[in-house]
Amino acid sequence: MKKVILQIVMIVVLAALVFTGYLLVNYALKLPFRATNDTLHKKESPLNMDILIPAGFNIDEKVTIEQVLQARFQKQRSLTRKFLQTFADIIPTHYRYYADALLLTFWTFLYMTFFRVFTFMGYGRALRVSFFFGGITYFFMPDFSPGRLDDIVVICLPIAVIFGRIYLLRYFSDKPWSRD
Repeated sequence: MKKVILQIVMIVVLAALVFTGYLLVNYALKLPFRATNDTLHKKESPLNMDILIPAGFNIDEKVTIEQVLQARFQKQRSLTRKFLQTFADIIPTHYRYYADALLLTFWTFLYMTFFRVFTFMGYGRALRVSFFFGGITYFFMPDFSPGRLDDIVVICLPIAVIFGRIYLLRYFSDKPWSRD
C-alpha cells in the first residue's frame, strides 16, 4: 500500500512540475518581443533574442515572442509537397484515412514478417513490436493525409497497446511478467 501511495504522490508531483513548466513557457511566449529584447540589451545580457528575428519581419511593440518564433521557424513547403497537396485535396478525407491505415498495415506486416522469420518471438510479441515499429516508420514517411494528428495517433496507439498488455498481465495474472 505504501508503494502505491508513493507512486501516486510521485506522479502528482511530476504532473505539477510539467504543468508549472507549461504555464511558465506559455507566460514567456506571451511577453512582448521588442520590450523583452530591449531589456536584455540594456542589462548587457550575454544572451539576447536577436537571432530569432527573421529577415523581412517587422517587429512593433505588440508582437509577442510566440509570433516571432512562429515566423522564424515556419517551414517553407517544397514544390513537390505543394504539387502533391493539390491532388490530395481532390481525394475525399475518409479515403485518405483508409489509405493511411493500409500504409500502416503494410509497414506493420513487413516488420512482423522480419521478426517472425529472423527471431524467435511469438506471434503476440512480434505483432506488438511490429505495430510499434510500423507506427514509427509511418510517422517519418510521407502519408496521404496532411497534418500531424494522424501521425501522433499512429505512435500513441501501439504504445497504448503495449502498456495495456503490461497492465493486463501485471494486475490480472498470477505470474506478473509472463511471456507469450
